[in-house]
Amino acid sequence: MTMNQKNRQPQDRYVQDMDDYLKNDTGSETWSVFRIMSEFVEGYETLRYLHPAVSIFGSSALPEDSKYYKLAVDIGKMLSDAGFAVITGGGPSIMEAANRGAKAGKSKSVGLNIEIPTEQTANPYQDISLHFRYFFARKVMFVKYASAFVIMPGGFGTLDELFESLTLMQTKKIFNLPVVLVGSEFWGGLIDWIVSGPIKNGTLSKEDLSYFSLTDDPKEVVRIIKEGYEEVRLSRAI
Repeated sequence: MTMNQKNRQPQDRYVQDMDDYLKNDTGSETWSVFRIMSEFVEGYETLRYLHPAVSIFGSSALPEDSKYYKLAVDIGKMLSDAGFAVITGGGPSIMEAANRGAKAGKSKSVGLNIEIPTEQTANPYQDISLHFRYFFARKVMFVKYASAFVIMPGGFGTLDELFESLTLMQTKKIFNLPVVLVGSEFWGGLIDWIVSGPIKNGTLSKEDLSYFSLTDDPKEVVRIIKEGYEEVRLSRAI
């Protein structure tokens, strides 16, 4: 790398990198379709009999002594003992905690790992471990095989997963499944903003708040999910 390359601003480096990619790597973009297909096929084949299951989303940055780590362990264990497989992103922190709890329970513990620049390492509490390069393929697996979603405290990735789940339900792309936010102290501000921003301005309605629940109690999480699962299961049977 030359001195000029080192001194370029990040946005300049990005533009130059894209120019180099388009000049030198035009063929591989087409061939990447087969890599994408393979991730869908492997996901479908591996998870097709995983039912019922709950996808648990949350931070990769909180320490093991965080109160949310312990909550995630408890929730993962209780859901697993209640007959639900637990699906996480397979990484550290909250994901590890949920897998850890599920692994100690009666049902499967699943990790959908992702290749990212920080090189995520799969946590050791996974009965089933899949590895993805593409976020969108991974997100399909989170939703396709879930009977409910648990949203622990997290960052942009967790927010993305939360709002994607809500959007899919609002647009009737999936059934209205239980979505449980855990941590009233953490999520309270977001809910206040939804009320004072989107609902106040008419881009959401008050009825949209019914798409999710908020609690701090692991037992309440399990109760909401069990009741919601039975409701959806019976409606689909009819």
